[in-house]
Amino acid sequence: MRSQVHSSTQMAGEPTTMSRENLSRTERKDLTRASLVRAALHLIGEGRSFTSLGIREITREAGVVPNAFYRHFGNTDELGLALVAEMGQTLRRLLRQARQTGQAQDVDLLRRSVQVYQAYVKLNRLLFLFISSERSGGSRTLRVAIRHEVSHFTSEMAQDFRRMSDYSDLSTAHLQMICGLVVTTMLAAAPEMLDLPEDQPLLEAEMTETFVQQLRIVLLGAANWRPKANRVGSALHP
Repeated sequence: MRSQVHSSTQMAGEPTTMSRENLSRTERKDLTRASLVRAALHLIGEGRSFTSLGIREITREAGVVPNAFYRHFGNTDELGLALVAEMGQTLRRLLRQARQTGQAQDVDLLRRSVQVYQAYVKLNRLLFLFISSERSGGSRTLRVAIRHEVSHFTSEMAQDFRRMSDYSDLSTAHLQMICGLVVTTMLAAAPEMLDLPEDQPLLEAEMTETFVQQLRIVLLGAANWRPKANRVGSALHP
């Protein structure tokens, strides 16, 4: 599935009948699945909302018969869930690699992580148009799935932060809250990245630096924040 989504923005033509005949049954099945994914993303790129897409429309765009859809997905939501899972799995892996060394407040680490994220968003523009749209609207099934991926992302980041000295004494709940704020900031930046004009390196560099500084402020504040266990109780009962 990973290669299928990464190639989604290229919209390469379908292989010829001759070349398809040379493929194994599994390869033809994977090819059809990839075609359905590309077709859905291509329609989204033309301004359509994912929830407005019908199976016949997707299969027509993909150049396959409607019955072929049901060999891979029970309905359009299942196709959407596959896209959400791909985004989460691949982005977690890339960012995990980016933060393998250094402290969270390390500017170089932050900049490297931001650059990895920006590159992934740009490479998968149609996928992030889909994620940005479905995160706040559309199908409840997809909203829940996106929230689940955000939660998974947050938990994995919190585990990495636990090993960093600046955050080692924070509770799991507080680490989850801090990392949740980082992930939310990242998702909120995606639409701006998608709207950035092509061939504007200065604007892109400025956006990168702004994003880095936003995350740095969050993490500097988190490293110096030491919540008191009885703070709420003290406020309610002076």
